[in-house]
Amino acid sequence: MVEKSETGGFWPSLYDPFRSFGARVADWLSPAAEASSGKEAYDIAMELPGVSQEDVELTVDNNMLTIRGEKRTQSEKKGDTWYFSERQYGAFRRSFRLPDDADGQAASAKMVEGVLHVSVPKKALGASDTARKIEISNG
Repeated sequence: MVEKSETGGFWPSLYDPFRSFGARVADWLSPAAEASSGKEAYDIAMELPGVSQEDVELTVDNNMLTIRGEKRTQSEKKGDTWYFSERQYGAFRRSFRLPDDADGQAASAKMVEGVLHVSVPKKALGASDTARKIEISNG
């Protein structure tokens, strides 16, 4: 059986391999992160070398932690001949779905030597979280 491409023909589109290329490049250029779970909190560490604390924004909405920022440069060198440059500049955004027992409203963050550390405490177990026996009533 021959499958048709999205363009309606029997030949695959020349653009098919590139359809999700932008998303893959964005993922590749996103800052590296690691997440872990401790006894009392969830921790996320994200490498942000060259990014100032003022250029980073953290939000929690509907159990989703989002880290946005921008890496900028202020230096200017005149007269240099550049052979190549591997510096990365621009905006970035990473989102993390928090577990149900995470207290996103109590999250805290600090920047230490180019690494952003986000701590999200775990919710304390309340009376409603404990097991209980349910009595069956008549009628």
